[in-house]
Amino acid sequence: MTQNFKDSKGRPIVAVTGMGLVTSLGWGKSASWDELVQGRSGIRMISRFPTEGLRTMFGGAVAHPGQQPDSCPELTFEMARFAAGEALGEAGLAEAKDFPGPLFVATPPAELEWPQRKLLNEHPGGEGLQGYDRLLAAARSGAFKSMFETFQFASVAEHLARALRPRGLPVSVSTACASGATAIQLGVEAIRRGETTTALAIGTDSSLQLEALIRFSLLSALSTRNDRPEAASRPFTKSRDGFVMAEGAAALVLESLESAKARGATCLGYVRGCGEMADDYHRTRSKPDGSAIIGAIRNAILDAGVAPEEIDYVNAHGTSTPENDKMEYLSLKATLGDHLASTPVSSNKSMIGHTLSAAGAIEAVLSFLMIANGVLLPTINYADPDPDIPLDVVPNTARRQNIRTVLSNSFGFGGQNAALVLSAAD
Repeated sequence: MTQNFKDSKGRPIVAVTGMGLVTSLGWGKSASWDELVQGRSGIRMISRFPTEGLRTMFGGAVAHPGQQPDSCPELTFEMARFAAGEALGEAGLAEAKDFPGPLFVATPPAELEWPQRKLLNEHPGGEGLQGYDRLLAAARSGAFKSMFETFQFASVAEHLARALRPRGLPVSVSTACASGATAIQLGVEAIRRGETTTALAIGTDSSLQLEALIRFSLLSALSTRNDRPEAASRPFTKSRDGFVMAEGAAALVLESLESAKARGATCLGYVRGCGEMADDYHRTRSKPDGSAIIGAIRNAILDAGVAPEEIDYVNAHGTSTPENDKMEYLSLKATLGDHLASTPVSSNKSMIGHTLSAAGAIEAVLSFLMIANGVLLPTINYADPDPDIPLDVVPNTARRQNIRTVLSNSFGFGGQNAALVLSAAD
């Protein structure tokens, strides 16, 4: 497999040569990994903004080591920049003036937050105007140019491009909670098509702000366990009551195996398959027959050229919502069949929460760390198994187990479904 640098379908083998990570448990792979192996939770009460009167008052907030940025886009960028720096350092590309390939960034939609809206509404010149018209008047004044640039959707990718100087224009990706996996898929496909030998895929999200929290709460999507936030995310349990909003970032340097070997880089693993399938059913709910999720998983397995029986472990989407967890089980049963009974399936969202746009990238990094360390991360808070979801969820405690091939799932609102097949390097 490694002698001719091609996979069984004649395409370049895509290796991962560097990774970076930020979660609510720490900045950097080592800081997060050590806590995750111990089964510790990064979920805590929110102190960044007032939560009195809210149904949900907690989340997986990332604490900035210096002065906390003033807005979510700024923290989203800083986490991405840190993760990219760690990944480039590991890949041996940190000293390069320009990154030698394209940049794909999974990032959340950017919108003005309450403090910025208040400032704009109080700006002189909007007298007699209301709502959106006042915002337009403030924008036309030219006094808030940097603010408006910060809150544009592409601002995170553009700031990263200025810092990293990738080849070509940066690509911003927003496929809801599948975004991080989609960014990786775009990088893989660019390498396979021969457009580049190297790509940088980043997932980053700091959406833990007041308005977003209220919106998800109005959808009844969030856990309301304010008495024990660290135990709120409990995927696959009978008592699960919603997901926990969280922040984080991950970066992966993707490289053709031939390029990596030629420059003496260490291969951390391979992205062997990518699959996606869109759902046309509902803005937030999954299609009842699970066909789109099943299709995404099957497409990833087919793309990887592996048999379902070769999947050693599933890094589950596992959000802790009643519907999603059940749908994921049924979809895995449909795709893995009897092999599922002997396949561990765990969710790190039980510890770090749901990082939304960043989740697919974060879970890819954690999958490679599990492969490298021979340790399966646990699903914590697993006290009351759901009899309708008979899975080996690696309950509560990490497990030492050698694995070579991982299926990592990412399913998003709006019917965006993506799956990755990741494997150990030869």
